[in-house]
Amino acid sequence: MSILSHDLRADWQLNHAIYTEAYQSGRASFITNLLPPYALQFSVYQTLELLHKRLGNETLRRALSPAETIASPVNGCSDGEWIKSSNMVGINVRTIGSFWQVINYVLTLPACHDSIHLLPVWEPGVVGSLYGMVSWQINPEFFDVELARYVPALDTVEKQLKVVMNLLHAMGRTVGMDVIPHTDRFSEMVLACPSLFEWVRREGDVLADHSSLVYKYVEEAIWQYLKYVGAADGTPLTFAKDTFFSSDLAVLTDDRRLRILFGLPNDYRGRQQRRISLIRHLTAQGLETLPMTMAPPYRGIHIDPTDFVIDEYDQTWYQYAFDEPQLMSRVFGPLARYRFFEAKDNNLQWELDFDRPNYPAWAYICQKVHECQQAYNFDFMRGDMAHVQMRPDGVPDMVGHYYDPLRAIKRYVRGNGVPHFAFFAETFLAPPNVMGYGDELDHLEAIEAESTLGDLQSVPVTSPEFRQRFADYYTLLKTRRFAPNFTVITADKDDPRFDEFYRTGNLFRYFTALFLTDMPSYVGLGFELRNLHQERGDNEEYSKLYVFRIEDDREPDKVTHGPYEWGQNTEQFISIVQIRLFAEQIWPIIAGKETCWLVAPDEPNVNGKYIVWTHVEPTGYVFAASVSGSLPDAIPGVEGLTEANLIFDESGCRVWQVIDL
Repeated sequence: MSILSHDLRADWQLNHAIYTEAYQSGRASFITNLLPPYALQFSVYQTLELLHKRLGNETLRRALSPAETIASPVNGCSDGEWIKSSNMVGINVRTIGSFWQVINYVLTLPACHDSIHLLPVWEPGVVGSLYGMVSWQINPEFFDVELARYVPALDTVEKQLKVVMNLLHAMGRTVGMDVIPHTDRFSEMVLACPSLFEWVRREGDVLADHSSLVYKYVEEAIWQYLKYVGAADGTPLTFAKDTFFSSDLAVLTDDRRLRILFGLPNDYRGRQQRRISLIRHLTAQGLETLPMTMAPPYRGIHIDPTDFVIDEYDQTWYQYAFDEPQLMSRVFGPLARYRFFEAKDNNLQWELDFDRPNYPAWAYICQKVHECQQAYNFDFMRGDMAHVQMRPDGVPDMVGHYYDPLRAIKRYVRGNGVPHFAFFAETFLAPPNVMGYGDELDHLEAIEAESTLGDLQSVPVTSPEFRQRFADYYTLLKTRRFAPNFTVITADKDDPRFDEFYRTGNLFRYFTALFLTDMPSYVGLGFELRNLHQERGDNEEYSKLYVFRIEDDREPDKVTHGPYEWGQNTEQFISIVQIRLFAEQIWPIIAGKETCWLVAPDEPNVNGKYIVWTHVEPTGYVFAASVSGSLPDAIPGVEGLTEANLIFDESGCRVWQVIDL
């Protein structure tokens, strides 16, 4: 244990009553010096006692009832514009163990971190990937046993999620969910609704048939399977195959179809075994979904006979490859994209017909996301892979209702009584024709995203690339209808391959993200304690390796044994706490204020060494941040910044209070 860690522990033991009382009384919006791993050790009783004193008896009583709904802090907003100035924290629930632990972690966050993004909450599929959802059931691994013991009424993971959502709203946070326009390659959705996905028939290592109607063979094979083994829930199969696969919910509901195929929703093991049995039945006939692709050309793939794995059931899985790959072309073998459009000429040349939407697929995913939003009261969606734009001619001049599924989902939820529902897009603001066809900036406006992740997290802050991106993003903030985020780190970047990005400039990233009050920001859980990793850390120290779950030692770069291990960088944690405490003092004055640059990110005279800003509407504060951790004694061209009016100074991050600038 480091000396700093020892000092923090001693400080907590000595002063925890003072820190918790400040939170309980409302004088502080978070618990000072509470290390996240310590917070996760709180008992249910401790947490509830804290919340009882903070929120009051009636609010806590309502929040702990799954039948109640605590209104969102943005309830009443007429649109999703609020997210354009939000400071978001991303949480992979798997790294902390359960939904309930989200509450304990949020006790360590100040109110200026006003939005929580929960990484996917649904049952995962192959290798436990959170982004390869296998059903619309909530992930049972996020159930908290201690919470259920203390509050017996919270005996399902669904009830616990609803209560956590209530509490987060009561604590003043908005909460978002991932919306994923794809599933595990053999998810329950794929098997229950084959016509919503694209199928192929394989003969050994040869792609024998990729025509548009292969799904018809799949429906027949599934129907024969059902006739042979019977319904999982015992339902007599007295109806026809077309009735079973009908997209008309008045004929057969999706819930009933799933029960017939897989059994009762709470029978996790039974559903899994039934699904595996059905998968083997289909693959024995060479039937499988077409794997999902990323980036142009999107279409035109073949089986690579040299690239395959054999799973524990002795099943061979071949990897696919592009016929004509481009820079960012990727094939995601474990995933399948919804078939949102019909194909031209029976898919002979792999061309999609964008004038012929597959209407049931659009209706299905819109309804399912809306049901989830209604059940748990989510405030926004993170649109996964929002950069996908498959039209070779780029963004059309006239954007129709069936331009993009994520756009359609947002409109559907908003049109059904949630006008404040916002869209946070996963795009990286790439150049034209790199991640998608056409101009990604035009695409973001076409899909009506309020904000986007961007890619500041992918380069060191000392690089010219960072400086240029930062300047470009701020220009986009002022000239486009979407707001790029100042992204500090994501779960994707908390990965040993990207350690070099975070060996310097971490406090610059955090301070700037927080105090640029007209620009949204994003930071992932764990950053506050993240080790500098001058040498590669253990796999368990990287949250990216908990987005999936690999326990096979034959994959040494990805395998994890045991829970996520928090970093030991308490020096960084202490500095971040100081930044947060200062933010508490001035936040009511500066929140949402438009930035006035005094030294802009692309200022040629300082070569990106530091930035300085204040506000267009005078607040009396001047902020400066250095990428190297040190600022010059005097900043050329900026008058009035003296030791006398310096009110914050932490590792190259300073704030002055200046009456006349």
